[in-house]
Amino acid sequence: MPIPQPAPDLVPVRRALLSVSDKTGLLDLAQGLHDAGVELISTGGTAKAIQEHGLPVRDVSALTGFAEMMDGRVKTLHPAVHGGLLALRNDESHMRAAHDHGIAMIDLVYINLYPFEQTIAAGADFETCIENIDIGGPAMLRAAAKNHGWVSCCTNAQDVRDVLSAMAEHDGQVPLSLRKHLSAATYARTAAYDGAIAAWYSAQLGEDIPAHFVVTGTLRQALRYGENPHQSAAFYGTGDLRPGIATARQVQGKALSYNNLNDTDAAFELVCEFSAKAHAAVAIIKHANPCGVAIATDTLIAYDKALACDSVSAFGGIVAVNQTICEDLAKKITQVFTEVVIAPDADEAALAVFAAKPNLRVLLTGALADPASPGRTVKSVAGGLLVQDRDFGRITTDDLKTVTKIAPDAAQMDDLIFAWRVAKHVKSNTIVYAKNGATVGVGAGQMSRVDAARIAAIKAEDAAEKAGDAVPATKGCVAASDAFFPFADGLLQAASAGAIAVIQPGGSIRDDEVIAAADEARLAMVFTGMRHFRH
Repeated sequence: MPIPQPAPDLVPVRRALLSVSDKTGLLDLAQGLHDAGVELISTGGTAKAIQEHGLPVRDVSALTGFAEMMDGRVKTLHPAVHGGLLALRNDESHMRAAHDHGIAMIDLVYINLYPFEQTIAAGADFETCIENIDIGGPAMLRAAAKNHGWVSCCTNAQDVRDVLSAMAEHDGQVPLSLRKHLSAATYARTAAYDGAIAAWYSAQLGEDIPAHFVVTGTLRQALRYGENPHQSAAFYGTGDLRPGIATARQVQGKALSYNNLNDTDAAFELVCEFSAKAHAAVAIIKHANPCGVAIATDTLIAYDKALACDSVSAFGGIVAVNQTICEDLAKKITQVFTEVVIAPDADEAALAVFAAKPNLRVLLTGALADPASPGRTVKSVAGGLLVQDRDFGRITTDDLKTVTKIAPDAAQMDDLIFAWRVAKHVKSNTIVYAKNGATVGVGAGQMSRVDAARIAAIKAEDAAEKAGDAVPATKGCVAASDAFFPFADGLLQAASAGAIAVIQPGGSIRDDEVIAAADEARLAMVFTGMRHFRH
């Protein structure tokens, strides 16, 4: 195949093909192109809208010599269209072929695709989703993007405005730098479109592990930096409508940072474990780990209990609430330096309190996420992606197996379930101490489960000293371990901290040793049969 000669920097736009599903702003753009002396070609409803606006427009069927057919499925897949998009203007053989076959050059395309993503988001049936897969649009866009040396390809209204601005600056011509930018953006858009189709189709077929896993995202926010200032970063939305940071409305505050987004996601996912109808729940997060979580009859009590667990670490943390934030809660939150607040809603009085702290970021999600809903998480590793189901495992008291001579009473069982749900959201290895619906010590992310139990106890001792209490709140608490105790030492460390009941997955080859140690220490212990590693 001969190597084509480079295209010039500036190329004129004399003829444009417009075919859009979303017609927002179409008429202003068409008018702008017409005023710039550009001949308009269009299809179906787009052509009709332009005609009704009083602008001359040539129907694509006049270009191809074929009427639209098969309910509009076939209208632009024709050499008269694709030849006009793909022909190299500086290649004599291309131009001779175009002349011989009566193919006119097309210098600009503006196509926004059939609304497939919106259709699946609306929960449409299978056949409707299939009908909203665009064929001709992506084909024309990819052709124009390939031939960006001569053609400007636009996938949204802003692209067309950028072209019009360039034409005004360069006497009706578009520079190569812009054409390359539009080409790259077009391939990204068509790739994301095809990715959405592939992901949807895979789900329809129930493919847990498809041969090709596609991840696409749309830029939501360019971030100042990543985890550290020397790392560039950005936030992309995947189109998942799960309530959370990607769908939340930020009502005030500075732009969210990479770490803010990561920590806020962790905080909100945690409080979503607790039904707003059953309990008010508050989680305070620092570096993606909870430093305090509580449930209560109202949010004010829950916040106080959560803060009491580790008020030192709460400084500069994230506060998540599972109910509407009221004025009094907003006042409590603003008494401690807080980076982000996230909740389903906040009343006007609460928003007025927050407004006095203009740097505080406040996010409202409109709803809680379902902790039991399926989904996938993706993590990058060198040269690949690790993909897994979201950890939507849940247990109830009916799922628990008491393995010790002493069984937990009803109050202890409630605390065990609470502690287990919190432990699910703490980095492994973790031990969570809880009492009366609140964490009283959290040991997160330790290489040794013994150290996790020890650190959680130290946190409780520090909190007791700060509060002026004679004994730490771990006395008489329950303990949750995210994975089994491989030896009895971690269990006994929890017992020495004051735990009287323990919840853990079980499954160690030394379970009998651990159970015997629990019986000797007069602990109640239940097995879940499920673990919650979180790395």
